[in-house]
Amino acid sequence: MHPILSHSGRLALYLAFWLMVGMILSAPLANQAALTRPASLMIALPLAVMYGFVCLSAWYVARSMPLGRTGVVRIAATAMTASISSSAAWLLLAGIWALALARTNVIAEPAIGSAAVQSLLFGFGLLLYLLSLAVGYLLVMFEHSRDADRRGFEVTVQAREAELRSLRAQIDPHFLFNSLHSISALTTIDPPSARRMCVLLAQFLRESVALGAESQITLAQELRLVEQYLDVELVRFGDRLRVAIDAGGAGSALVPPLLLQPLVENAVTHGIAHTVEGGTLRLTASSSPATLRIVVENPCDPERPRRTGTGVGLANVRSRLRALHGNDAWVTTSEADGLWRTEVALPLTVRDERRAAGVDVEQPAGTVAYD
Repeated sequence: MHPILSHSGRLALYLAFWLMVGMILSAPLANQAALTRPASLMIALPLAVMYGFVCLSAWYVARSMPLGRTGVVRIAATAMTASISSSAAWLLLAGIWALALARTNVIAEPAIGSAAVQSLLFGFGLLLYLLSLAVGYLLVMFEHSRDADRRGFEVTVQAREAELRSLRAQIDPHFLFNSLHSISALTTIDPPSARRMCVLLAQFLRESVALGAESQITLAQELRLVEQYLDVELVRFGDRLRVAIDAGGAGSALVPPLLLQPLVENAVTHGIAHTVEGGTLRLTASSSPATLRIVVENPCDPERPRRTGTGVGLANVRSRLRALHGNDAWVTTSEADGLWRTEVALPLTVRDERRAAGVDVEQPAGTVAYD
């Protein structure tokens, strides 16, 4: 549909413009046709509005012959043919309209058929159509520019989504690699625990696959995944692993799925696993009006062996947050007094429709302790 006809506000402005054209046309028409000003307005105003609808065709002409892909000669020839045809049609409309007004005694018989009036209307119509054609080309160029911007934005979004899918796909093999190593070790020394670990691992994977299909989940849902993962690790570490999780009232905040699992896995594998007495893994969350902060803390042995893995987990979290939020999200790590600390900060968001309805999206996870 024509961009002017598709919007009532644009159509109103368009008609107002052609009414102004009619008022301008009425002055020379009154002089050339020997009309009073009211009579010339009664002819010129409706005539201008009618020609305004005729000139809408200029947009379709511009679309059929885009600049840069159509020869100059063809554009010029088509423009002249269309403008001459439209002006001739306007002359016919002018004669019919003036004759109808005269026969109904609304105005006196005008000299609308004189050569001077015909030349005036034809020249005026020619210029107006060429002007409409120029405006049509501007509208077409604007449309093409907007389409190009939209396509560029879509490509950017698709590239970002592909990157996020790739990063998310790295999590499962990384986690499974470590979990299968643990199960393998338990099969020889504690087969019942190995079987229990397999069952818990299956439950965790089932839940993570279901939630992993979402672009975002609530922090409370993410913490339930963390708890399921830690249930698996509790089979392996027993009393050496103690856990305290506190959502801090931020359970309704939205986060990417499986965001915390690599951090918790690092805390267990590279922290508590290397301490003789074990320790407490603490995960706390807090929120401000604009930011969600999540902190993972675990004891670590200063003399522990350095990591021999590929470091996928922490890098994955950083890359996912950068792809989603740019510089508005970050991950920091620090070590002091035998304690390793990882802090994640990202913009605070909740599901808009639920917040607007005044419904709490999720109840805070509260504090969970494993002894």
